[in-house]
Amino acid sequence: MTQTTPSLTLASARNLLAQAGQDHLLTFYPQLSSDPQRQLLDQIASVDWAELARLIQTHVLKKPDVHIPDHLEPAPFYPNIPPQDLAAKYDQARHLGIDLIRQGKVAAFTVAGGQGTRLGWNAPKGTFPATPIRKLPLFGCFAEYIRRVQDKYDTTVPWYIMTSPVNDAATRQFLEQQHYYGLDPANVMIFPQAMMPAVDMTTGKVLLESPASIALSPNGHGGSLKALFASGAIADMQQRGIEHISYIQVDNPMVRVVDPQFIGLHAIDNAQMSSKMLPKAFPKEKLGNFCLDHGRMTVIEYSDLPDELAEQRLPNGQLRFLAGSIAIHAIRVDFVQWLNTRPGGFGLTFHRAEKKVPFIDTATGQPVKPDSLNAVKLETFVFDALPMCDTSIIYETSRPDEFGPIKNADGHDSPATSRQFQIERAARWLESQGVKVPRLPDNAVDAVIEISNLTAIEPDDLDDVDLPEAIGRGREVLL
Repeated sequence: MTQTTPSLTLASARNLLAQAGQDHLLTFYPQLSSDPQRQLLDQIASVDWAELARLIQTHVLKKPDVHIPDHLEPAPFYPNIPPQDLAAKYDQARHLGIDLIRQGKVAAFTVAGGQGTRLGWNAPKGTFPATPIRKLPLFGCFAEYIRRVQDKYDTTVPWYIMTSPVNDAATRQFLEQQHYYGLDPANVMIFPQAMMPAVDMTTGKVLLESPASIALSPNGHGGSLKALFASGAIADMQQRGIEHISYIQVDNPMVRVVDPQFIGLHAIDNAQMSSKMLPKAFPKEKLGNFCLDHGRMTVIEYSDLPDELAEQRLPNGQLRFLAGSIAIHAIRVDFVQWLNTRPGGFGLTFHRAEKKVPFIDTATGQPVKPDSLNAVKLETFVFDALPMCDTSIIYETSRPDEFGPIKNADGHDSPATSRQFQIERAARWLESQGVKVPRLPDNAVDAVIEISNLTAIEPDDLDDVDLPEAIGRGREVLL
């Protein structure tokens, strides 16, 4: 399934751009051959110029005010380990989640529009090698998880993957070459998100990347909720009888792609869109903060939450604003349908991001590589849909069990830290089964251990696996 843009004549393009004050984009058109001319016209056709003109006035030529509500409260959440008074509800929710999965009412959705640039990887981020021994790519981790869920619950979990125009063809080619890691291609659906032009922050003029191409970038992870609808994915889900979407982003090989406990709590409370959270390690950890604004769920960016709120603590010393967002959601299909068909339009707020964007000078035809921030990219955030929900719940997940993202080449959230977290989780799972795992004096695991998602996606899955009595020091062990 791919999005298509309407055909556009040169005369229509001139008229559109003149009305928007962007007719400079056709400066080099007469010099282009037919295929680049068509590419440029298609790009022009893909842009909502009326919306962009409004955003240039509100988000480019001036900085929008960041509104922090006066009466923010910490959002309540379901703890990872249920207290005694919630034990029965958790059990009921897990069984409901399993039933929904068994009945084919849950789909997996991966937002995978990024390249591995920050990792020094010149390919879609989903192709980056992620596991300790096999170096299985991120896409492989998710596919094997889905296969294990399908085998475990005798069901089908369709997998929807949102790419970007930059990496769509490479993603499709990669998954075809890998034979979709054993999944039925009929149940893997790939579609690109929409793009937004980069705009000069001083003049409000859209930048050209080349004489034949506008400088475009993905419209943010919030665009995933629009792309699901525009691509036909939501219609496909409705035809299949799917009710709930398990939303993940592409960078975390440890994520529970489909989590019965989370899906069940989301469903039992009739939530439209729900979220997983981690307890923040420190007040200004780079995670969005789940808050309530007059009873409505909202996320306040770590950089926007006032220090006096971020630093607040309860009498027991715990942070008052504790719940940090890690971009894992459960979303009802009918909520995404409503977001895209509601009166007044889609409605997610655009955010301003200042960037260095190379461009072609239309006066000289020469490429310019700026030394300082010169442009604004406009993007939407998926969590901005939360305040539009009547009901939204948060479920605490375990950092050691589900959070080992690969975002940076080194340091925090890097391949090295993710590898360490994966090995530690595998060791704990084996120790829970009575396997002796070698450890160093600082308690670090003195071995390299990888447990395939095809083998186990939770510790109890190892009950029926033939396990060694002990792991040798310095050994590599793949299960």
